Amino acid sequence: MSAVPVLASTGWVIGYTVGIIVVLVVVALVVPILVLAARIGRQAGEIDTSLGDSVRNTAALAQLNTTIEHATEIIGGLQRGRERLGG
Repeated sequence: MSAVPVLASTGWVIGYTVGIIVVLVVVALVVPILVLAARIGRQAGEIDTSLGDSVRNTAALAQLNTTIEHATEIIGGLQRGRERLGG
């Protein structure tokens, strides 16, 4: 009868050992993911700021068609004036 308690306690030791190993493996896999997520989070703020700067720097391009239309009218007027002057 003394063999049964020894086997029972050996089972618990094996179970705890396997449980600890599983936890350590999970931690070893999750920690690098969390480190990368933190780095991405820090860079996301910088990227957002840079994109905001890009939006402000390119906002004038929305007026480009208007500028082209006005330039076309000016060129047309200059060509008409040149024709009238005989050139």
